[in-house]
Amino acid sequence: MAFVSVPKDLSKVKTKVAFNLTKRQLICFSIAGAIGLPVYFLTRVPIGTSAAVLVMIALMLPFFFIAMYEKDGLPAEIVIRNIIRVKLWPGTRLYKTENLYEYLEMEAKNIAIEEQAARTTGTTSAKKHRAGAKK
Repeated sequence: MAFVSVPKDLSKVKTKVAFNLTKRQLICFSIAGAIGLPVYFLTRVPIGTSAAVLVMIALMLPFFFIAMYEKDGLPAEIVIRNIIRVKLWPGTRLYKTENLYEYLEMEAKNIAIEEQAARTTGTTSAKKHRAGAKK
């Protein structure tokens, strides 16, 4: 009996247009071919076949990368745009957390200062009271 696996999340399934490729992949591969093949045919005689192939590959690789790369459901150009935007124009922080330990440490210092002041004030007034009793 034939077995076909069905994905649980159908939102991640992409429609294939032709040759089991998505529309995005077809467009990027077509642009890569339109740029790479003429460069190869125009440069293979002057610089040699091996060097022409390397130049063609170097020109086509960015388009292959854009066609195939995807991170967290975002295509390559959006990921690159987000990285550049964060590096060049860091935004203001919308939410700033408060350090709980810093707050507790500050409270502990305030309590210690108040206790010290209470001890100092209490002993001074007691001494004055005793001094007044002797007179």
